[in-house]
Amino acid sequence: MFTGIIETTGKVIGLEKEEENLHLTLQSNLADELKIDQSLCHNGVCLTVVKIDSDSYTVTAIQETLNKTNIGELKIGDQVNLERAMKMGARLDGHIVQGHVDQTATCIGVEEQEGSWFFTFNYDTELSNVTIEKGSITVDGVSLTVVDSKNGEFSVAIIPYTYEHTRFNSYKEGTKVNLEFDVIGKYVQRLLDLRK
Repeated sequence: MFTGIIETTGKVIGLEKEEENLHLTLQSNLADELKIDQSLCHNGVCLTVVKIDSDSYTVTAIQETLNKTNIGELKIGDQVNLERAMKMGARLDGHIVQGHVDQTATCIGVEEQEGSWFFTFNYDTELSNVTIEKGSITVDGVSLTVVDSKNGEFSVAIIPYTYEHTRFNSYKEGTKVNLEFDVIGKYVQRLLDLRK
């Protein structure tokens, strides 16, 4: 379980394909605090630490993860948003994030405001995922509030701290991101679908 509050970023320093799996090695200041078999959120994707080597660590993404996320598109040198699992009894500063990506979206607009940024994304509506204004959405692991919600499209406002300390500073039109929709909203949508 995660909160969507990014702790730091890591840099991809190794990519190794093994059959259908992809082993990713990342350099991060969190590496010396990690342990084998620990869950860590990468761009919103919960992956398990399988190896640690001083200032770097390795995780493995299976084909299911590669099919549903942007993890398979990472290249050496890319920046990745990182968050360790939340501690029980700690404040939930973002919202409940499972680290289970629902689908990807594409950035279709970046607008710099006076001191903030507006990012607009579109996504495939065939999976029945929805956003609502003032509702929660997770973009590459970042817990955000939806500013503008349309069918298959939404916008979020990004403050300077988030812009500077996450991958948002590298997004441009065409950037593919991971989405995890609000877990409560997903259950409500499922119940409504069952009533049809």
